[in-house]
Amino acid sequence: MVEHVKPIQPTWCPGCGDFGVLAAIKKSLLELKIPPENVVLVGGIGCSGGIHNFTDAYGFHSLHGRLLPTAVGVKLANPNLTVIAAGGDGDGYAIGMGHFIHTLKKNISITYVVMNNETYGLTKGQASPTSPIGFEGNVEAPFEAVLTALSIPSASFVARGFSGNPKEATALLTEAIRFNQERKGFAFVEILSPCVTYNDTYDEWRAKIVDVATQPGYDPSDRAKAFQACLSIMESGKIPTGRIYVPEKRYPSLDATVLPNLAEVPVVEDVSLSHNRERYAKFLASLE
Repeated sequence: MVEHVKPIQPTWCPGCGDFGVLAAIKKSLLELKIPPENVVLVGGIGCSGGIHNFTDAYGFHSLHGRLLPTAVGVKLANPNLTVIAAGGDGDGYAIGMGHFIHTLKKNISITYVVMNNETYGLTKGQASPTSPIGFEGNVEAPFEAVLTALSIPSASFVARGFSGNPKEATALLTEAIRFNQERKGFAFVEILSPCVTYNDTYDEWRAKIVDVATQPGYDPSDRAKAFQACLSIMESGKIPTGRIYVPEKRYPSLDATVLPNLAEVPVVEDVSLSHNRERYAKFLASLE
């Protein structure tokens, strides 16, 4: 028996930036008219990792740092689904860093939303991979996910939003999911999402944000120029946001390459013994 579990109320602190991300995801799916039964939201670990519990869609609570391989598996099982992986900076850029790099390399048509608050909020405010030097005794330079994403030569869509600007966040997520629908590849959207309890950066980030579209001659289809523009903005003490990289050159997405025919996806394959007995016997014979 399949039981339909209704979404619960968010358990986040009042004012948490993740509320803006949740609203943006819901609005994007509504705008794109994607029915809930065609959506799988894979959650990570930490405050942000429970986001799938707050939506009326299929959800999967993955292991710590493993939400991306889980989401990749879901997409390869049924590429007809809209798959969104959603987690935090601690989950994605620490134990999950290797999977982040390889998912960029795989270029599979899923959207990865990272709620970056520069702290481990659930475990009481320790420094995360994106924390600035000096925060809670941190002595390491913060990891920069956007520059890392731009350094991988694939067709991945790269953007950064701010939960304090939900209209922009919704527009970025909508474009990212549409990018997936066209089977163009991976879409990475980092959303600055302040932790009001342990790292309330709303005012600081609002003052530092620079939309790359406002930079003279900015071209989101030029990877090298996008990298240089973002680096320049960062070196000036600001934070680049917006549509950072939208590739024109099309590398084949992993899902379109492995499963070009959507009518023959693994999820509809007959895996019963009676249907596969002959193939199984042939396989065993090949081992002799």
